[in-house]
Amino acid sequence: MHVKALIEFLTGLEQNNNRPWFAWNKPAYDVLRDEFEALVGDISARVSKFDRALGTVDPKKAMFRIYRDTRFSKDRTPYKTHFSAAIRDRAKRGLEPGYYFHIDHRGTLLVGGGIYRPQPEILARIRRHIAEKPQTLTRLLRNRRFRKTYDGLSQEDALVRPPKGFNADMPHIDAIKLRHFFGMVEINLKRHPPKNLAADIAAHFRDLLPLMEWLREAAVDPGRKND
Repeated sequence: MHVKALIEFLTGLEQNNNRPWFAWNKPAYDVLRDEFEALVGDISARVSKFDRALGTVDPKKAMFRIYRDTRFSKDRTPYKTHFSAAIRDRAKRGLEPGYYFHIDHRGTLLVGGGIYRPQPEILARIRRHIAEKPQTLTRLLRNRRFRKTYDGLSQEDALVRPPKGFNADMPHIDAIKLRHFFGMVEINLKRHPPKNLAADIAAHFRDLLPLMEWLREAAVDPGRKND
């Protein structure tokens, strides 16, 4: 992946977020998207070596479209200014956690994963799991590799008060208040040009594995645990 060329393209797109500019630069976009697809395939192959539960990943389907859905948005710009992908088993239809990364027009690599905006029943399962088995979350948060890379779970959009049915003095009540369960880190690719981008991203995903394994146990439907 030619990272510098990708950032230059995305910078131009951010400054000229319109269909005529994109049409004129479509050949460059097509080359970069092919390179990004190869990057996603490389990363997926690396992740599958340490995460045996990942399942099949199709790089084409793992990548997000660059076209924005503007139907319900005040922002009418037609294109995203980042390339992104979610590495997960699509057959699970979002019912299990996934790895995520993107590169934006500022040269920021956002890398991490977990579960974002889980369905209400999945969120309820995770919260019950924390309440019933707090020691499993304690082990996760004490994991040296996860703690060093991600510094715990993201606190984005957490509840102010405990959700209904949970007491304020319960172990890990701050985690029970979360609406999402993920870890994420930002890297400035301009300041820290990667020697091997696929290897670097896969290494960050390796440090995320304890969270992925914990979420798979916490979010699973009780009726499937013996499958």
